Amino acid sequence: MVTRRKGSVMEADIHGMTADEAYRDLVRLLDRAPKDIAEIHVIHGYRRGDTLKSMVMTRLRHPRISYKLPSLHNEGETKLFLKK
Repeated sequence: MVTRRKGSVMEADIHGMTADEAYRDLVRLLDRAPKDIAEIHVIHGYRRGDTLKSMVMTRLRHPRISYKLPSLHNEGETKLFLKK
């Protein structure tokens, strides 16, 4: 997984990963994300099916996640909004 940080937003690119690998890495990222991170944008893609998107939207659970929204401008991205 490739991650980048821009202020209070992190980006996590899970392209090419299996759902299980991506789940494990995202939980680890959420566990370790600094408290000042407000959002994580998960880049999962959409052209090769919706397995990763589905995992993020339905299976991914973590105490720091307040809510999730699919990006309005990019079908291949889901935004995770974090609790303070």
